[in-house]
Amino acid sequence: MAGLSGARSASPGSPPALDGSFLLSPLGGLMCAQAVLGLLVWSLIAATTYHLHAAYGWVMFVSLFFWILTLLFFVIYLLQLHQKFYMVPWPLVLMISNAVATVLYLTAFVTCAAAVQPTSWRQWDYNRRAAASVSTGDRGGPGAWGSHRGHTGGVLLFQFFACVTMIIYGVSTFFSFRAWKGLGSNAATSQVTDHA
Repeated sequence: MAGLSGARSASPGSPPALDGSFLLSPLGGLMCAQAVLGLLVWSLIAATTYHLHAAYGWVMFVSLFFWILTLLFFVIYLLQLHQKFYMVPWPLVLMISNAVATVLYLTAFVTCAAAVQPTSWRQWDYNRRAAASVSTGDRGGPGAWGSHRGHTGGVLLFQFFACVTMIIYGVSTFFSFRAWKGLGSNAATSQVTDHA
């Protein structure tokens, strides 16, 4: 896998170099998508009064924790620092992190779906911000936030973002597993041929 194995070997004393091939690899692209969607999820939750409701606190924790962790892994692979710290089994660490993120994002998605109540008229402002969607109608029209139809669409949109983030972490788990197991690479080409 181009994103994990790296064509160049970084020596311990050399400064970090950018790995452009990582950005074009499936794991690099998925990490970019995880960072963007993770930022979207936690910033939309942060715009609410999430501290008043335990369910949204859990969603905030999961999304913010894995957003920071994804950015950390992204920088490590982009700067080829994983080659400097070769004693750490990076493909295994990345696979475990993605698998845990998938499971915890699943719980966050279910928690968020259960906590946002589209028929709640007293908490419509809170649920509107938890849905964190842009209204497609004018503010006073039938598609505006105060109406039931516009409000339900926002709830479905937020649940969609949480679900897409969960799916992307699941796909990353698959690619991380393949990189960890060495699937997709030829054992003959991965052997050292320089015997000098």
